[in-house]
Amino acid sequence: MKALVYHGPGNKAWEEKSKPSIIKPTDAIVKILKTTICGTDLHIMKGDMPEVEAGRVLGHEGVGIIEEVGNSVGNFKIGDHVIISCVTSCGKCEYCKKSMYSHCADGGWILGYMIDGCQAEYVRIPYADNSLYLIPAGADEEALVMLSDILPTGFECGVLNGQVKPGDTIAIVGAGPVGMAALLTAQFYTPAEIIVIDQDDNRLEVARTFGATHTINSAKVNAIEKVMELTGSKGVDTAIEAVGVPATFELCEEIIAPGGHIANIGVHGKSVSLHLEKLWDRNITITTRLVDTVTTPMLLKTVQSKKIQPKKLITHRFKLNQMIAAYDTFGNAAEEKALKVIIED
Repeated sequence: MKALVYHGPGNKAWEEKSKPSIIKPTDAIVKILKTTICGTDLHIMKGDMPEVEAGRVLGHEGVGIIEEVGNSVGNFKIGDHVIISCVTSCGKCEYCKKSMYSHCADGGWILGYMIDGCQAEYVRIPYADNSLYLIPAGADEEALVMLSDILPTGFECGVLNGQVKPGDTIAIVGAGPVGMAALLTAQFYTPAEIIVIDQDDNRLEVARTFGATHTINSAKVNAIEKVMELTGSKGVDTAIEAVGVPATFELCEEIIAPGGHIANIGVHGKSVSLHLEKLWDRNITITTRLVDTVTTPMLLKTVQSKKIQPKKLITHRFKLNQMIAAYDTFGNAAEEKALKVIIED
């Protein structure tokens, strides 16, 4: 089969790779119909995750058709259309019993990281019964690709951890796909104001169409001063960090109100300064999280009912054999006006 193979920082190729096979009876082999690229894949390509081995097939998102199942798979059969969860769950270990699937003793985030992933013609899914979701007949499979990762990530790591409440003022720092997912799902809780901060005017314009009440281009104005102006010098109740660089996390520290929540989503490859000298007496809660995907079934229902429309995040479409071009486009998001790319068979 063909696959996107990582050969070390800055080095990737669309090349021939052995087709995966059943290793354990709980496995399924899925033929990829649609996949995408995540900001985390770009972090891997930058070398931010040196533990990723050369030769790894990247990618942890997608939908497909089950081609083969192990003897112990009971919830799925050959021919089923499924959403692939970015998180693998055995369903039995201590962490899975706490619904912390991201810390599964024999899983967690391993696809496209510790084992070969979804940017390929076929992928092996361990613990298929707990790591796949059946796609309802007639569903828009493009939209459901967003349920693999970014929608539950924005919701769980940003909105839920940030304890967004009715009437709150929240700031989302970073208007990339995950930040946009937080923007969409924050509106479940009717915050009074949603401020989106980024350096890309195109993304900020899209954020306004998605429900942002205010947008700030931090490359053009002092974002801290602008937030304080908008909030009467108080700051925001929840600051959601959705980039993964020191400057954006430290911005969240500057704009948070007393009693507020800083919810980190971004993948950080470098150290960040924690300014406890400013925060120690302000009753601030700081949360971190790797998505557990516990909300995926609920989010699937909201997408099916069209309460939210994550398909609007898709800006570009490619064929699988255009994977390198898809990476070039996604990696130059500002110039290409890219949010989420769909790569299909």
